[in-house]
Amino acid sequence: MKKILSVLLLASLLFSSVSCDNYLDVNKNEDAPDYIEENLYLSGILAAWEGCYWDIRALGPLTQMFGTTGYTSFANHYYSRGSDAAGEMWRVTYWLQGMNLENMINQALEKEAYTLAGIGYAIKAYSWDYTTKMHADMPMTDAFVPGLLSHNYDYQDVVFEKVREWANTAIEYLEMEDNYEYGTTLSTADLVYGGDKEKWLKFAHGVIVRNLAALSRKSDFVSGGYAQQLVDHAALSLQSNADGAEIAMPGGADAAQFSNYNNFWGVYRGNLDSYYQHDYATQIMTGTVPQYDQATGNKIASPNIDPKTGTVYEDWPFALAEEQIICDTSDATGHFDPRVTLRLGTNDARYYNNMSNIDSIKSWVYIGSGFTGTVGPVGTAPNIWGTRTGYVSHPTYDGTGRWLYRNDSPYIIMTAAEIQFCAAEAYWYMNNRAAAYQAWKRGIELDLEFCGDHIVTGGGPNITGQDDEGNDIYAVGGILPGGDPIAPDTYDQLANEYLHGPYVEGLGESNLTLSHIMMQKYVAAFPYGAPETWVDLRKYHYDISYSGEYPSSGNGWTETIINQKWDTDPTKVYKGFYLQPAQVEDRRSKFNDDNEGSPCYRIRPRYNSEYMWNVPSLEALKPISGMADNYHCSIPWFAYPNGYPQN
Repeated sequence: MKKILSVLLLASLLFSSVSCDNYLDVNKNEDAPDYIEENLYLSGILAAWEGCYWDIRALGPLTQMFGTTGYTSFANHYYSRGSDAAGEMWRVTYWLQGMNLENMINQALEKEAYTLAGIGYAIKAYSWDYTTKMHADMPMTDAFVPGLLSHNYDYQDVVFEKVREWANTAIEYLEMEDNYEYGTTLSTADLVYGGDKEKWLKFAHGVIVRNLAALSRKSDFVSGGYAQQLVDHAALSLQSNADGAEIAMPGGADAAQFSNYNNFWGVYRGNLDSYYQHDYATQIMTGTVPQYDQATGNKIASPNIDPKTGTVYEDWPFALAEEQIICDTSDATGHFDPRVTLRLGTNDARYYNNMSNIDSIKSWVYIGSGFTGTVGPVGTAPNIWGTRTGYVSHPTYDGTGRWLYRNDSPYIIMTAAEIQFCAAEAYWYMNNRAAAYQAWKRGIELDLEFCGDHIVTGGGPNITGQDDEGNDIYAVGGILPGGDPIAPDTYDQLANEYLHGPYVEGLGESNLTLSHIMMQKYVAAFPYGAPETWVDLRKYHYDISYSGEYPSSGNGWTETIINQKWDTDPTKVYKGFYLQPAQVEDRRSKFNDDNEGSPCYRIRPRYNSEYMWNVPSLEALKPISGMADNYHCSIPWFAYPNGYPQN
C-alpha cells in the first residue's frame, strides 16, 4: 500500500546540501523549470519525519519507556545547552521541511492542486505540533521572513492555535476539487497514503485531536469547548488500522542501495544499541508493579516467588501491588497481555522455540533496566532487540531485527488507537463514562490488532556451540535470527482472550478509571508514541503531590527529592510511576543541581540555530529565560491549568 522510492533519498540529499533560503532558487532560468515536481518535493518532506525516531532516543528515557547508557542526560531529566542532541525535529520543522514545505504549498495553490496543498498544510500542522510539544515556545511569526538575522519567539498558546488553523486549512483544501492533473506523481511521491486524500483528511483531523488532547488539564477544557471539538474531530479521524499513518521502509541491510533505506531503529543501523526497556514500562506490561511500604518507601519483601512460574527466584525479591492496571501474572485465560511479546524483549525467546506454545510464552520473564544502566530491580535487561544481554547489534547475529525494530519496519506517524484513547480521556472529563468506556475498549482492540499486523515470524540461528568465553558459535550459512518470537495465530488467540478478559471487556464501565485510560494509552504508544506520552506525563505533572495549580520548589519537590503520589492515591494516574529522585526504593537519586529539584518539562531549542545566533530572543523568554541553567524545567503553557504565570 505504501511505497518507498529512490526519489526519497534524492530529495533528502537536495534538502541537506543547500540552505533552505536558496533551495530551488532556479526561477526565471529559461533552461530550468520554474517548479519542482511533487515527487521531489513531497517525498523528501515526508522522509524528513525520520527525525521523529531520532528524537525518541531522548523522549523514550524521559518517559521511562527506555533506559539508556547513551543519552543518559535525558534519562536524568537534564541537558545543558551546547549540543544538538534531541534537536532533530527542530531541524526538520525549520530546515528539512521549512521553506521547502512552504514552496510546495504555494506552488500547489498556484496550480490549483488543492489535494497537494492540503497534504502540505497537514504535514505542517503535524510537525509544528510535534515540535512545540517538545520545545514549547518557538519562533513562528518570524520563522520564514526573508532577511531577518534574529527571530522573536511566539509563546506556545499562539503556536497551538496556529496548528489547529493549519490543520483546518488542510481539511478545507482536501475537500476541494483539484483543477490540476497529477498523473502518477502524487501517488508515487506520497510515501504515507499514496495520494489518498480521504486518508489525509482523517490525518488532518487527527492532528487536531492530538493538539487538543494536550489541553485536557486546562481549566476550560470542557467549558471552553475543547473537549467537544476533540471528540468531534476524533469521529472524523483515523477509524481503523488501515487509516494509520506509516512510512514504509524497504530494508535490505548491506544490500540496500542506501543505508537509510533501513529503519533508523533497525539492527543494521545500530542506533538503539545503548537502549533497554525501562523497569517501569516492563512492570506495567507484565503486571509486576511492586508494593511499597509508605513509611519507608521500600518495596515490601516477598518470599522470592517468581510471579510467572511460582518457583523460587532469587532476583524477584518484592511483593506485587494488589491492583495491576494492564495485566497480572496469573496463567488464567485473558489475564496475559500478548503485546508484551512484541513490545519488549526477553532472553527466553532468543532461539525462537515454542512460538505456538501458550504455556511456554506465558512463562517468559521480561527484565527492565535502570535509568542509565542495564541493571534494573530484578536483573540485567536485554538490549531492546531482546535476543541477547549486554551486546552491540550486528546483522550476523541479529538478522533483520524484530517487530518495529526491524530493518524494514515502517515509521509509525499516527495510529487509530491513539485517537480513540484521546477521545476516551475527553469523554472522561465530559462525564460521559459510557462513551469513554467504548472508546477505551476500541483503542485497546485497535492496538492489539496493530501489534499483530506488524508480526514477522522469526527464525532462530544455527548455533553449533559456545566458545571459551560463553559466546554462541554460529554455523556458517546458518539461518540468521530475527523476526518475532510468537506465531501470528497464537498471538491472535491470546489477543482475543485478553480483549474479552478481566482487564478489558470484563472490567466494566463502572470500574473504568483515568488510570485505565492513560496507562493503556501509554502501552499502546510504546515506544513510537513517546512524544505524546511525554505530553501526557507533563500535563499530569508526573503524578507529583502538590497543592494549588502546579508544582514548584517547596511544593512538590526540594533540591534533593520529589514527593510523588503513592499508588494507593486514587488521583494518581500512572500507577507504579516514580521519578528518579522520588521517595521510593530504586529511585532516590537527585537531579542535576541546575534542575533545582524540578523534573524536565521541555527540550532546549537546537543549539546550532538558537544558541549560536538568536540569544537575545532566548533571553527575553518568560517565566524562565531561555539562557537560564534551568530553562529545560520551565513548564510549558499546555501544562498550566490557566495561562502563563506572571513570575
